[in-house]
This record gives sequence, C-alpha cells and structure tokens, in this order.
Amino acid sequence: MSSTKSPSLKAPATNMDAVTQPPYWSLRRLSAWFFIFVWGAVAINLYFLGLMWQALGWAHIAPVPSILIAFPLAFPATWASARWIRGLMDEAEADD
Repeated sequence: MSSTKSPSLKAPATNMDAVTQPPYWSLRRLSAWFFIFVWGAVAINLYFLGLMWQALGWAHIAPVPSILIAFPLAFPATWASARWIRGLMDEAEADD
C-alpha cells in the first residue's frame, strides 16, 4: 500500500503520478544543495595551489584567505557541477 491516505476505508490508497514521475531537481535546487561542498572543494584547491606556489618562491595562501577567495569562485563552479549532475540525472532517467 501507498503511504497516502485513501478517502475510502476499504479502498487502497494509490497515487500513480507520484509513483511514475520522480521529483524534478532544477539547477537552482541542485545548486542550493551543492554550494557548501563546492565552496569547500574550491577552497581546498586554492590552498593546495598556494602550497605549490612555494616551489616557485612565491608566498603561500593561508587557509582563511583561501576560504574567502573561494567564496566568489564557488558560484560558477556550483553552477557547472549542478549542470553536470542534472545531465547525469536526465541520462539515468532516459535509460528507464
């Protein structure tokens, strides 16, 4: 039986639309979920880039500035990752 309530006491509850159609995740919704993770990934990559700069004799990027610099860079990276995930989800739904 479905988890929705039936108006009749004897009839089983069914909701065929909810069973056949999975919820659609828009790019905005995916971006909202992924932003904090992408921000962290960008910050880690900037920090490691700063460590590699030391081999060239330049100053390294400390962790806090790399987090602050990563904030504006995380927006386009989040959009790109949400588009990529949305494409994978569309491809998986098309295989059904």
